[in-house]
Amino acid sequence: MTRPNRNTRDMTHKLARRPILRMNGIGNEILVLDLRGSDIVLAPEEARAIALQPGLKFDQLMALHDPCAGGADAALRIYNIDGSLSAACGNGTRCVAWALAQGGGPEHLRLETDAGLVESWRAGEKLFTVDMGRPRLAWSEIPLAHDVGDTSDIALEPQVAGAPERFCAVGMGNPHAVFFVDDAGAVDLEKVGPVLERHPLFPERANISFAQILSHDEILLRVWERGTGATKACGSAACATLVAAARTSRAGRRGNIRLPGGDLLIHWRDDDHAHMTGPVEFEFETVLDPAIFERLAT
Repeated sequence: MTRPNRNTRDMTHKLARRPILRMNGIGNEILVLDLRGSDIVLAPEEARAIALQPGLKFDQLMALHDPCAGGADAALRIYNIDGSLSAACGNGTRCVAWALAQGGGPEHLRLETDAGLVESWRAGEKLFTVDMGRPRLAWSEIPLAHDVGDTSDIALEPQVAGAPERFCAVGMGNPHAVFFVDDAGAVDLEKVGPVLERHPLFPERANISFAQILSHDEILLRVWERGTGATKACGSAACATLVAAARTSRAGRRGNIRLPGGDLLIHWRDDDHAHMTGPVEFEFETVLDPAIFERLAT
């Protein structure tokens, strides 16, 4: 990934003319912005402004920073399109791993994130694996608003029209609610997703998944992402779904998760770590247009 020439940067805004990559992880729209070597930290309104540049609408923006601790290759801040922060994005992390490997970086990457240290490594020519860490299963770690007892079988109270009455909650660095349904395609995601995301049970909002069991090792999944909306793919949701299915004996601990954008292989290992493997695709590199920041400069 090309670093900016500080002497030729447009100075109307600190982000103007900085290089940015457009990628995707099985359809999950990802931007990679390398801010290492600078003291720039994106404000929410700046992230939202970037999404207004033609071709740069995103599901997640992955901003790279210098690491704070030794042993890490970079620090990572993850922005949703509404400017809110996410602690985890598996598809985006794979894209970051590819971008840094292309620039002569390590094939095995260690990233500081709000969810802790995350590792990713090459698993094939365009395949990367991410260690998404240990699922959080206690209500306070997910988090939920109050103690619900068994987090693998929770009554949705108050109920939401069009949603099942019960769900499984899993924390994967961000909160997930997994609803098992007979037909994931029949769910009106645009209608029930926004309501469930902001349900009173989720003090930090939640990613909402509707999962259809196809076999003991294959699950069809549709996701409404917190702060983003309906997406073609969500890596942390795929992990949460496999964990939820295994906890409730609907599936094993290794399986293929089929999302609208493609498939992810999830393995909830015996060491309790969830590994996610999937492809990445580079689309293009461009620079940030100074014009999108003009209204922020005043």
